[in-house]
Parts: sequence; C-alpha cells; structure tokens
Amino acid sequence: MARIGIAFVGTGFIAGYHLDALATIPDADIRVVVGRDPAKAAAFAAQRGIPAGTSDLDATLARGDIAAIVVASPDDTHEAICLKAIEAGKAILVQKPMAPDAAACRRMIAAAQAAKVDLQVSFMHRYFEEFAAARDLIAAGEIGTPTSARMRNATPGPDWGDWFFKKSRVGGGVVLQLGVHGIDLLTQLFGPVASLNATTAILRPERILADGRVVTVENPDSAWATYRFANGVAASHDMSMIEAAGTDRFGMEIYGTDGTIQLRGVAGALRLRRKGATAWETPALPTPPLGQRHHQRWLDGLSGAKPKETTARDALAGLLIAEAIERSAAQGGAATEVEQP
Repeated sequence: MARIGIAFVGTGFIAGYHLDALATIPDADIRVVVGRDPAKAAAFAAQRGIPAGTSDLDATLARGDIAAIVVASPDDTHEAICLKAIEAGKAILVQKPMAPDAAACRRMIAAAQAAKVDLQVSFMHRYFEEFAAARDLIAAGEIGTPTSARMRNATPGPDWGDWFFKKSRVGGGVVLQLGVHGIDLLTQLFGPVASLNATTAILRPERILADGRVVTVENPDSAWATYRFANGVAASHDMSMIEAAGTDRFGMEIYGTDGTIQLRGVAGALRLRRKGATAWETPALPTPPLGQRHHQRWLDGLSGAKPKETTARDALAGLLIAEAIERSAAQGGAATEVEQP
C-alpha cells in the first residue's frame, strides 16, 4: 500500500504522543508540521526529521501529496481548522475534545458528512491493551452482567499553557480536558448515559505555569459525577487537575454480578476476579509502543483495511455528557437528563 501523506498541526505537549506513534507505522508519512510561528514550526520539524515546517495552513491543505491531517492545536481552534481541511477533502484525526461545545461538534460532523470526508477524534485510552482486554472479558461474560463502575481521571494539570484556564478560550475545565477520556471509556463499555448528578469546583484559584507566569483559574479544576446508563449500569467518576501524583492515565474498576476487573490500579494494568474463580488473576498483555494501536486503527480505516470508526459521534456524545455535568453542577447537583446525539 502507498504511504499516506500526513500534515500535522500543532507543536505543543500532545504532539509527541502522536508523532512518536506514527513513526512506528510504515504506512504513515508525516510530510509537514503547521504551527502559529513559522520559525518554531520549522525548528520543530527539523528536530523530528519531518521535511517541512510552516505557518501556512492553506498552502498545506492545497498540497496534492497530503491525504490526511492530524489536528493537535488548542481546543478553540479545532472547528476552524477542521472545516478548512474538510473543504480541502483531507481526512482528519482531531485531538480531544473535538470542540469546545456540542454545537460546534455538530457543525463539524455535518460538514464532514456532506463532503464525504472521514472525521475522527483522538481518544487514546480506549486503545490501551488493558482496556481492550477488559472489553473482551466483559463481552465473553467473564464477570457476569456488569452492574457498576468507578472511574478516576487525575493529573497535576497542564502547566505549559494559560489557555486551559481561560473561560474566554475554552470552557469545561477538567471535564473537557481530562474527564472526556473517562466518559469515553465508560460509554464504550456501557453505552449511552441517560442521566447524571454532578458537582464541580475550582479548588486552586491560581496556577503557576512552567515559565513562571501566574494565571487565574476560571474553569473547574475538580469534578465529581454519578452516571446512570440507559441499560441500568451505575458509575461514579471523579476528575482532578490538581493532584500532585495523579493517576497513571486513569484508574478504573468494573463490577459484575460474578466478578470484578481492575484497570491501572496498584496491582498493575489489569487485575481480574473471573466468574467462578477463587483468586485474582493478572493476565499478561502485549506491550506495543504507546499509541501504535490507536494510530494504526485510524490508518486502517483510511486504507479500507478495516471499517471506519465512529469517534466523531462518540465525541459529540461525550460533549453532551460534559454539558449535562455543567448543568447539574449549576443546579446544585440536581439529577439531569443527558441529551443524545
């Protein structure tokens, strides 16, 4: 198969995850980096061994040797960049959250469908080996019927950019920046959330960035939600961007009528109390490079080797949950129905 020419938009923190993973896949050919500062983009491209760096997105999208684009720029730029890429007929993988709100997600999805352009959203955690294994174990009935789950997303928070904390740039705070990962995993396992109760808070009103700047925090840095899924499963979800140690990507416990699965806990990546067993197991897992499964799956969809995924619709569903969390928190934690995509 011919290599897929890819343009990469963004030179920030998350760029390394995508570029390192794509470098392990022979079909991927990163041909240009696009950034706001042309000198920085050129230097970043040179450091990574990428042929070109530029600030000219329009010229990049006009290139015939570019078939796809990865968008890893700040959240409030996603819609405009993706709409341009859609108009140019380029396949898209956009960093989560897809956009700052559900209305923007709908506009992006509608434009992509009208232009018959593949639009995907990057949810890295669902491709981790332990989560894939857990999903298979549940499908095989190894813990009986799922009844409930506990989800935790926690990090020290981003210290490399002030835009995360500005309500004029992006809203949602910890829910959109971190919690959408947990929302995606839970909905992948249990389907749509019907209703929820939630509380949010700003517990550290000032942050010191890595460059020494002090910023006022305008978006919630902590959130707690309880979900009721349409199939009856219940789940709790706590989210923090102020925890010094944080979680190792996430922590998750899944309870069934006949067993339990623990993910990324103190016992390791995957721990299983299987139906009928009298002891815990720690199944061995493959150890591919971080992100390889994720990006290979995207490229397989583009090449036709596998069906395209529905991550844009999943992202919209996640944004609708995030917006329900905000509504519930504004009403003192009142039970709130979740709009469906």
